Amino acid sequence: MKFLPEMLTLYAITDNTCLRGRDLAEQVELALQGGVTCVQLRNKELDTDELAEEARRLVPICHRYGAPLIVNDDFRAAMLAGADGAHVGIDDAPVAEIRRIAGDDFIIGATAKTVGQALEAQKMSADYLGVGAVFPSPTKKNAIRITPADLREITASVKLPVAAIGGITAENVHEINGCGQRGIAVVSAIFAADDVRAAAELLRQKAEEAIAR
Repeated sequence: MKFLPEMLTLYAITDNTCLRGRDLAEQVELALQGGVTCVQLRNKELDTDELAEEARRLVPICHRYGAPLIVNDDFRAAMLAGADGAHVGIDDAPVAEIRRIAGDDFIIGATAKTVGQALEAQKMSADYLGVGAVFPSPTKKNAIRITPADLREITASVKLPVAAIGGITAENVHEINGCGQRGIAVVSAIFAADDVRAAAELLRQKAEEAIAR
């Protein structure tokens, strides 16, 4: 699937602890029905083969709604599953290495917390950046915080589209309006909600407002 910046509008990241025993594939589909534009499969407890198997379940669901499936960290699992790409952190496999192995059509996202990291990811041919944590994160309690001014500086420094991430909810997303992000990435605000589809619908509206300002 060809990467388009609008795929970042509402970027949902899975977290099994948020699901409270609910089926992952069913909840992902509800999120997509609510307006999610990209799904990232994140499960650090699985090995490469197990993660690939989980991803295989989600690929056709995501594609039915025109959304890419991105696998967190493990680009080899993404390739095995036929997923659309991988998102890598600062300490994971270098973007340039993944690009060399996976090819030009493989979507690669990279985490950036500084202008320097953002510029390096762009140089290595990442497709987009995940920048945060912009708020305290319930899923990554030790995440380094960045301010709206930091987010604005990073988005202005690169040509790559940026998804803001970290503790974003429908109630606080307005605080990063006008910071240059192309979308928002959320975990618990969608998958911990009692009504995943309704939560996604509201967040999609708020994400578009944040982009428009």
